[in-house]
Amino acid sequence: MLTIAIAINKILGILSFAILAQCLMTWVPGGTQNKVYEILTTITDPIQYPIRNVMYKYINGPIDFTPVISILLINLARRFIFVILL
Repeated sequence: MLTIAIAINKILGILSFAILAQCLMTWVPGGTQNKVYEILTTITDPIQYPIRNVMYKYINGPIDFTPVISILLINLARRFIFVILL
């Protein structure tokens, strides 16, 4: 069970890093036309798309808080999985 918990923890950590990298690439000129950005979007969209849809229903503003909420939910899932599997 420990190896499963460690593997899930690593995968969720990589997903958090991918979301952060995608956010940082949007600040760089030409970063969104990069192939790496497309790969990161493919990886992170299944997590962020549902959150973004809910956010736009209730908060319609110029700042997208979806990455922050996604990373918070991933970190909560990491802690919850460790509590359950250990």
